[in-house]
Amino acid sequence: MNRATLLALQIAVGLLVLVVWHVLSTVPVAGKKILDPFFFSTPLDVLARTWKDFASGEIWRHLGITLAETVLAFATGAGAGILLGFAFARRQVLAAIFDPYIKAANALPRVVLAPIFALWFGLGIWSKVALGFTLVFFIVFFNVYQGVREVSPTVLANARMLGMNERQLLRHVYWPAALTWMFSSLHTSVGFALVGAVVGEYLGSSGGLGYKIHEAESVFDVTGVFSGMLVLAVFVIVIDTLVSAIEGRLLVWRPGPQTATAQG
Repeated sequence: MNRATLLALQIAVGLLVLVVWHVLSTVPVAGKKILDPFFFSTPLDVLARTWKDFASGEIWRHLGITLAETVLAFATGAGAGILLGFAFARRQVLAAIFDPYIKAANALPRVVLAPIFALWFGLGIWSKVALGFTLVFFIVFFNVYQGVREVSPTVLANARMLGMNERQLLRHVYWPAALTWMFSSLHTSVGFALVGAVVGEYLGSSGGLGYKIHEAESVFDVTGVFSGMLVLAVFVIVIDTLVSAIEGRLLVWRPGPQTATAQG
């Protein structure tokens, strides 16, 4: 399936969902609408509200705040996860010592940490970044750790026979082996970085998309809630597309599905 066909099918699915939602929330069945607009709004109302927010410029400040929090949480969490994932995978003693502490920290409910971060860092941007960091770090850490550990012993033995030192092994063996695992985790981490930012804003802030959604919920403005959710969804898709573009550049050496099938 080529890219154009795939994109067309993806758009068609989205349009189908919107059409079904519109019909169920606007067309009466036996004198009653299946989806009450008071509780579910309508697609046209949500799109109109979103357009109004962007046209008036009201949402740009909130979007900028959430974007800054998401990017900082994603960058710091992914960076720390990559560095420590490599370090722990290459030093088994270090991994063995800290293993119970890493697992215990990963098991902590992140929502419980949000009020603590608010106390430590205040209601500004850094409490949201800290929450997003905890969501991103462990996903990237475990994937990079596993990716490095999965390097074939035969490949390592052959590389050492060719005279590669540790620095060359890291660059030519471990790093390529971990890239696929790492980018797999980064695609997931984008959404979690945004979740951390939005949840933090929802619990306490003076701006951001989470704050805007919470504000709409407090006055039973369902259209405003769905509008904020729509912006969040588009926001994640855009960031994930950027990650995919970077992945394509760095993993250009990796054979595609069709190539792999032909070789098989």
